[in-house]
Formats: sequence, C-alpha cells, structure tokens
Amino acid sequence: MYKYTTRQLILPHEFFLPFGGKLNPKNTWCQLAAIIPWEQIEIKYAQTFKNLSSGHEALSVRTALGALIIQNRKRLSDRETVAEIVENPYLQYFIGLDCFIEEPPFDASLMVHFRKRLGQEIINEVNELIANESARPKPPDDKSSGHSGPESPEPSASAPEENVKNAGKLILDATCAPADIHYPTDIWLLNEVREALEEMIDTLHAPHIGISDKPRTYRDRARRDYLNVEKKKKLTAPKIRKAIGQQLRYIRRDLKIVAHLSQKSPLALLNKRQYRNLLVSQEIYRQQLMMYQRKTHQVDDRIVSLHMPFIRPIVRGKTNAPVEFGAKLAISIVNGFCFMEQMSFNAFNEGITLIESLENFRRRFGFYPKEVLADKIYRNRENLRFCKKNGIRFSGPPLGRPTNDEEVLKEQLRQERQDTGIRNAVEGKFGEGKRFYGLNRIMAHLLETSETVIAMQLLVMNLEKRLRLLWFIFFKVRFGLAHGTWG
Repeated sequence: MYKYTTRQLILPHEFFLPFGGKLNPKNTWCQLAAIIPWEQIEIKYAQTFKNLSSGHEALSVRTALGALIIQNRKRLSDRETVAEIVENPYLQYFIGLDCFIEEPPFDASLMVHFRKRLGQEIINEVNELIANESARPKPPDDKSSGHSGPESPEPSASAPEENVKNAGKLILDATCAPADIHYPTDIWLLNEVREALEEMIDTLHAPHIGISDKPRTYRDRARRDYLNVEKKKKLTAPKIRKAIGQQLRYIRRDLKIVAHLSQKSPLALLNKRQYRNLLVSQEIYRQQLMMYQRKTHQVDDRIVSLHMPFIRPIVRGKTNAPVEFGAKLAISIVNGFCFMEQMSFNAFNEGITLIESLENFRRRFGFYPKEVLADKIYRNRENLRFCKKNGIRFSGPPLGRPTNDEEVLKEQLRQERQDTGIRNAVEGKFGEGKRFYGLNRIMAHLLETSETVIAMQLLVMNLEKRLRLLWFIFFKVRFGLAHGTWG
C-alpha cells in the first residue's frame, strides 16, 4: 500500500528540534529539497505499486529517493547512509521527516529495495524534470520556427532549410562505468566456477552422509594446480593453456557429479544463490571449452564474472585500461546538464545513438539543436544526412577532399579548435562523476540496481549544477546589482 504525502510537506522552520533552534533554510540540503519536484515524482513512484489500498504501507518517495541522493552525493554505503541520517537533522528533513528522531527511520536493507523500486526509467524521468527547465536553450522565434513543440510533425524533406530555426548546442560522448569485480582472467574465472560446484556437491551429498560414499572431486589437487599457475609472475601461453585445460577437466567432472547427485537429491536443496551459480557455471564452461578448442579468446556474450553474469568486456582503447568491465554509457550535455541517452552492459557503437539523441532533444525543448559536437565515430553518412536535412551543424570537417582555399581552410581549423574546446565539457562531466560520485566503480551487484546507481549519479550531478546556478544568482543579485557592477 502507498499513501500520498506531498500535501504534508513542511518548511525548514517548521521542522521540530527537541534541543531547540531552527533549521537554516540556506543550508544545502534545504535548498536541494526545494529544487526537487516531489509531487510530480510521487505520482510516477506510486504507479510502481500494484495495489495502493492494501498491504503494508510503504515509505514515501521522498524517503526513498532522498536516501539514494544522500548516499550518492556523500558516497556512503547502505549502513553508513542510515547512520548519517540518524546523526544529521538536515538529512532527516531532506527525506521528509517532520521532527528529529534518534532511531533509524528505516533499516539499511531497504536501500536495495529503494534502488529496485526507483529504477533507471523513473530516475531518468526525475532527472529531466529537474534539469529541463535550466538546461533549455534560448528558444527560436515561434513564428519562424519549423518545430513549435515536441508534438509538432516531422519536418518535410522538401521544406527549405532557412525556415527551420534551431537553437543550442548538443554535446555527445560515451564512457564505461566499471563494476566492482576482480579483474577477470580465464584461469581465475574457472577456479571460481570449480569452487562453486564443489560447494553444491557438498550440499547435495549432505543427506546421504553415512549411507553412500561421497564422489571424488580432487579439490585439493585442483586447488594446488591453480595456485601453481596463479602465483607465478611470468607465464607463457602454453602454460596458461595447460592450466585452463586442467581446470576445464575438473569442472567437467564436477558437473557430472552434480548431475548424478541430482537423481538422488532434489536440486531444491540448493539455495537461490547456488542454483543461479549452477546455471551460470554451465554456460561459463561451455564458453571456455569453446574458446579452448578453437584456440581463441572471443565468444559471443562472454561471461567474465560468476556472481555478476550480466557484465561484459567493453573495449575502449584507452592507454591505462584498454578493456573495461561494466556498463557502457552514452550521455548528452546541454548547457552543463547531462542526460542519459543509452546504457547497456553489452558493447554498442555510440554512433547509432545520435539521431535518437537529437529526437530526445526535440522532445525536451521543442526544437532541434543548432550544433552537434561529437567524436568522429558519430560522423557516419546517415547521421550527416539527418543533420543536413534538419539544419543542424555537425562538428568536424566536411566530407570529401579538403579545399585548396587557404582562407576557408583556416576558418575550418579555427572552428574545429573551438568545437574541441566546447566538447571538452563532456570529459569534465565524466571526470566529475568518476572522481566525486563513484562512476569509476559501481558497487551495486545486481543488474537493475547497477542501472539505478548510474542514473542516480547523473541526477546528483545535475542537482549540484542547479545549486551552483542558485548560488551564482544569489551572489550576482547581492553583490553585483548592489554595487552596480553587473547589468
């Protein structure tokens, strides 16, 4: 059951403090609470409940979303987040309490349910509610604009380009949000699978102790063979291949033993984690055996983690990390605010996201951008044709042979340097997210919660941008206009 609470919101000076005093409305958390449109978010949040009138009453969206914002803004664990809320009255006001309490408002385990309930789609919608108004470029003249709103019809192919009025700049780029996993090697992954299968064998044989002998798994010998390879600093390819073959044979034996024991003991004896590991182990064995037989290191949908099987290797070509393991994230930047365009744990070509990003821009603001600043990978013929059709300038040199006119060439180089300087803003956003908000290592271990955490970090960065704009306006009004220095 969910009960609407937006009509019961209180102001900072109404928050009761048992030790006296009042909350400062200029505090960062009070200002953040005023920025977020809680009422609109609650309508979307309530739709995730199947029954609003029966069952145990759920915590409000302000408590759930507020706790996630606190966690990502301060980079805390679930338990540290609850402990911080107990100690700080401003945080208790931020999550919607009306008075200071000395007991935890909820158990730390509920943070996982908050991340599941507030999924990626809801967080992205909240992000747009918060950022759209401030990120909106200066709109073109409505009388001459070919796109008067998000519901306007698609422009005609025969429409003259001079009648299409666009505004603003759209910056596009992609990065990887690495997951918190051990750097995967084939020998390490096979050892993890073997140990998981040995645990299942122990569980399935437990009812038959004293009745029948336990099948041999040679786990001590397998562990010794693994350590003989893992502890060596330098390994040759033949030694690695030999070690992989050994572990594959141990796993094959263990899988046969599990299949034999399942005829005597039901697989229901395995807990949820063990049963999931059994299914994943079978797929990892199939993939590794295929690569071993074909003498290759590539396979479709390659699994690199037993406990997080949704993670895939993402080849980025960076000097310090040519391959990363996590979600690939494509974002757009508009006036300093970032929006998620696409996210997937499977590698994708970010060039295919440009047209969809342009349509999202039009949906948000009612018109196409005037300029698109992106890498060369976005400059395919389909994207260039779409931009030309809709009067959008694409950064980079034009297709075809370079011109011989020195003045035109000089102007192209100047424009390219200017575009590169503006496009660096997206690299700054990636750096901000990875240095301050944990985008460099996603600590969630489930697919849906990992997606929520990544979306939350974009939301928190936009909230910080809104706060900086508020402080800029405050200082401009207080010091600039008072002394007549700013217009």
